[in-house]
Amino acid sequence: MAAMVASGCIEPVAVCEPGADNLREALALAPGLRAVASLDELLALDLDGVVIATPSALHAVQSIEALEAGAAVFCQKPLGRDVGEAAAVVAAARAADRLLGLDLSYRFTEGVRQIGELLSRAALGRLFAIDLTFHNAYGPDKPWFYDKAQAGGGCVMDLGIHLADLALWLTGFPEAEVTDAALYAGGAPLTEGAVEDYAVATVRLGDGVTLRLACSWRLHAGQDAVIEAAFYGAEGGAALRNVGGSFYDFTAEHFRGTARETLALPPDDWGGRAAVDWAERLAAGARFDESAEHFVRTAALLDSIYARARGA
Repeated sequence: MAAMVASGCIEPVAVCEPGADNLREALALAPGLRAVASLDELLALDLDGVVIATPSALHAVQSIEALEAGAAVFCQKPLGRDVGEAAAVVAAARAADRLLGLDLSYRFTEGVRQIGELLSRAALGRLFAIDLTFHNAYGPDKPWFYDKAQAGGGCVMDLGIHLADLALWLTGFPEAEVTDAALYAGGAPLTEGAVEDYAVATVRLGDGVTLRLACSWRLHAGQDAVIEAAFYGAEGGAALRNVGGSFYDFTAEHFRGTARETLALPPDDWGGRAAVDWAERLAAGARFDESAEHFVRTAALLDSIYARARGA
């Protein structure tokens, strides 16, 4: 919200927030902002767009309600708890011809932009391997994350979605087949009804790339976070890596044999760029964008990881 307000491309009108502290912070960001009690009250204001940052179980139903009321939507990830929910939201956006955005914020880091530029001009040669890691030494601080009905899943749904999206987005959303996957909770194989706090998966992309994904909550990682997205080709490699355990500071490097070239360094104020990009497009009159179908492709990959881990 702060980033969108600072961009100057939106006029904030109202906020619905049940948490008293969060509401005070929101109201302080934009003088004149109204506090309302429900989504219905928001939509009654005939808004151009709505930002949805609620527990995951509400994302699809609230996004569809807003779209059907004629508002564009920017939603916190995931768009839905499974591919069916995600597809329903995209279908609603298409039917309403309204802009749909999703907070896949790592796309907007400078390091990812630089790596994307290398891949777009085939500077790494034929890509054959992608290694993705997101370990969080802390678990989420809200109880609903640990309720499968509300969250849809654990660390895969919370963190793995960013990794899966980056890999698919940077490679043009090829077909993806999960060949192996394992989920754990508390160091033991995941049981029915629980959410995973460690996950590992191997994925074969349709263009012959082998993707390895690992993510976790509360892993004994020796630092707050371990985050890496590494891409290896026949003629070079490139990687985005966090600095000193930070969730926000990243370097990006281009590798050739034992040599390395720095592509990006912190600081990089990327956290609100996805929201600002949506707001700028909305202000410019953008309607439904076919690229929203990519949100469904990423959701399908997460579903496949869960299915493979269950042996389905």
